[in-house]
Amino acid sequence: MNNIKNLHKYFLNNSGKRLHKWVHYFDIYERHFQRYVDKKPVILEIGVHGGGSLEMWKNYFGHGSKVIGIDINPECKKHESEGIEIFIGSQDDPNLLNEIKSKYPIIDILLDDGSHMMSHMKKTFAEMYSFIDNNGIYLIEDTHTCYWKEYEGGVREKNSFMELSKDLIDHLNAVHTRGVIQPSAFTKSTGSICFYDSVIVFEKSPQGERQAPITKGM
Repeated sequence: MNNIKNLHKYFLNNSGKRLHKWVHYFDIYERHFQRYVDKKPVILEIGVHGGGSLEMWKNYFGHGSKVIGIDINPECKKHESEGIEIFIGSQDDPNLLNEIKSKYPIIDILLDDGSHMMSHMKKTFAEMYSFIDNNGIYLIEDTHTCYWKEYEGGVREKNSFMELSKDLIDHLNAVHTRGVIQPSAFTKSTGSICFYDSVIVFEKSPQGERQAPITKGM
């Protein structure tokens, strides 16, 4: 199954390691990740499980890409191979995250498919967002858990990652709030926030001074 550049096709033809994804995720992945194909990106995925998604990313992004996995289960180390490295530990452990940042100073894509616990998602985001490449992507999936109490969530639960993301919309637009919200590092480094069913995508892009010129034809 080498060099399949369509993720859904790869998934349907998978005969290797366990791979579990919601079908509608594949269009989202393709929309945001396609520009990295054959560009040798560094991808960090939180949540290794059966190891199938790490193999999928390696195949999709092509030769020279580097796929990094994080999982709390030591048995996941068996899924390491050429181009795939796995770190064992919790996604909210700053020592583990610092170890990864030290070894991989540039991360192009971070995909959080870890515990889906609100405190873990928020801790990882706080530790890692500023570290992602200036034009990189931070994608969180299975965000439906933001509405579930067993994951520290709930509808409009103030401590959920969904509510944090809603607040960040205002920070993205801070320059237009007439001083109510001061532009932050997040404001200056973020180009867009995309909300999908169960997925949130932050696309980074350095923001300069806003310009709104007027042109007029003859």
